[in-house]
Amino acid sequence: MNELNDYLKRLVELNGSDLHLKCGQPPIYRVNGHLTKSDAPPLSAVDIEDLFKSAVGEKKYFRFVEEKEYDFAVAIEGMGRFRGNLFFQKSSPGGVFRLIPENIPSIDEMGLPQVLKEIVRKPNGLVLVVGPTGSGKSTTLAAMINEINKTEKLNIITVEDPIEFVHKDAMSIVNQREIGMDTVSWESSLKRALRQDPDVILVGEMRDADSISIALSAAETGHLVFSTLHTNDAKQTIERVVDSFPPDGHDFVRHQLALTLVAIISQRLCRTKDGKSRVAAHEIMINTPVIAKAIEENQPGKIQQFIADSASFYKMATLNQSLFRLITEDKISEEEAMSISNNPNDLKIKIKTTGPLAQSAPEAEKKVRKF
Repeated sequence: MNELNDYLKRLVELNGSDLHLKCGQPPIYRVNGHLTKSDAPPLSAVDIEDLFKSAVGEKKYFRFVEEKEYDFAVAIEGMGRFRGNLFFQKSSPGGVFRLIPENIPSIDEMGLPQVLKEIVRKPNGLVLVVGPTGSGKSTTLAAMINEINKTEKLNIITVEDPIEFVHKDAMSIVNQREIGMDTVSWESSLKRALRQDPDVILVGEMRDADSISIALSAAETGHLVFSTLHTNDAKQTIERVVDSFPPDGHDFVRHQLALTLVAIISQRLCRTKDGKSRVAAHEIMINTPVIAKAIEENQPGKIQQFIADSASFYKMATLNQSLFRLITEDKISEEEAMSISNNPNDLKIKIKTTGPLAQSAPEAEKKVRKF
């Protein structure tokens, strides 16, 4: 039987993003967003158990059996790092392994909005990178931390579960702490991080009210804090943060957010026209005075329009504006943009009135609608 390394090597050769191992199925690879079954024979429960034991060792495997879930990262020389998530389904072990590139891409190499370079130079505040699972949040965060590391003389502390991208000290020093290996819990590591003379703190994920509260307090007391949430846009992110607390604390949390929030970057991955790769579309929300007021007054529904109205001045963008740009640059199809959009009707109108289809439309129909 093949070793896990053999399957991970094949993932790299395919330029894929994820390897899926499931009882009764051959290894399955995600390439350019699509799942593809390999020609290898199906794996039995014993096969998968042996693969996982060789990857994490007997002791950690039995911990996985007890807890039914296990997250870890493994580095393989010449291939890169892989984030593994082990789980049980129908009483059989399974796992998903994500490729983490050895070299951390820069903001420019990733084609990310240039305003991110301005965001990372803020002296303090909270920056959130959000999006669904598999949208590239970790890579974008790594690129932003990398930008600080290479251009600023600061102390950067990360708290992760597990450590994904490995940062080497450049102009900054970077201390990366892994839950369960370098520290006991999110709460204890974040509290102690504030005693370690940090300038920048990366919280791998804000999972509960305690971690959110500590992150907000750190941002409020002069630190630049980065984190992620599994939300789709700025409005949903603000609501999720507030709703993590009991109702009697909502007003205080809104006040903290209004004061400390720097930006919310929402990211989605789109398939390119040729189907050979994926490109990111973004909603960029900068915390302007009018947006801060909307947050404090519990009016998150107004934020989308505020982003659209102030896009050029504050270098913000709605998701539809980002998708429309990718269409006009001939990077993605209109169909792909529609499937990603959180407001496809407005995007359709924008394409019809100002996109390629508008060239043959009557003049009376060529009215631009903001989104």
